[in-house]
Amino acid sequence: MEEKVIKSPERLKILDRIAEHERLGLWDKDVEDDPETIVLTPDKVDYLGKKLSSKIGTFFANRAAVRFYEKEIKKGDFIIKAVRGIENFKSVNGGAVITCNHFSVYDNYAVYRAIRDYLPKGHQLYKVIREGNYTNFKGLYGYFFRHCNTLPLSSHPKTMMLFMQATDELLRRGEKILIYPEQAMWWNYRKPRPLKSGAFRLAVKSKVPIVPAFITMEDGEKMGADGFKLQEYTVWFLPPLYPKKELSDKENAEYLKTANFNCWKNLYEEVYGIPLKYGE
Repeated sequence: MEEKVIKSPERLKILDRIAEHERLGLWDKDVEDDPETIVLTPDKVDYLGKKLSSKIGTFFANRAAVRFYEKEIKKGDFIIKAVRGIENFKSVNGGAVITCNHFSVYDNYAVYRAIRDYLPKGHQLYKVIREGNYTNFKGLYGYFFRHCNTLPLSSHPKTMMLFMQATDELLRRGEKILIYPEQAMWWNYRKPRPLKSGAFRLAVKSKVPIVPAFITMEDGEKMGADGFKLQEYTVWFLPPLYPKKELSDKENAEYLKTANFNCWKNLYEEVYGIPLKYGE
């Protein structure tokens, strides 16, 4: 007799919230019950990791993160089925903004794992994260959020000035920065959502390309503890997008945003074999 699967009430609530947000067009609104955001002030962040304490913290946190995620992969609880289009990432020399759809706390490691062997020696993947994840997220993930080459956004104007200066310096020296232009994380949501402009403004300001990444999913054989099948990921890297010389900065940011969404949309429709439609 087949054992009855009980689906997590918390997950079901999140799925209901996603459906409602999709219906209302609230694309960048959070659906998780995350902790309250505490404002990140300039004295609480070291974006470029210049302090010795930051360097030590980052070193140990990155090692711990790799151990954690690789253990999840070994257990079969985190499944990266394939990486496609890595030649598109490898074609970019120097700094770049990598964009990716955001549906899991695992998706940033999936991107990192796909590119780590192709990063120049001494380079890491930097990740832009939400303010509250940096200032008020507890436990192991909170530790990773604060120390694993993260670049937290902030509602404090002076902190955001430091953020802008730091991202520009990192990109100009050849680093890769991962940004989620959809903004909020929607658990296991497969469709691309309308994008915010910030990632594309950064790319234009620092004169670097966009490398669009998109992760597609399919149900795996294994059932998760929440009563839902674990997803098997395919990480796609699409051809890089470059600002156009004849366009203004504002026009370029809009051009890159539109081009990024369209290539995600085309990939979604090709992989899943269905047109992109919302509210269904």
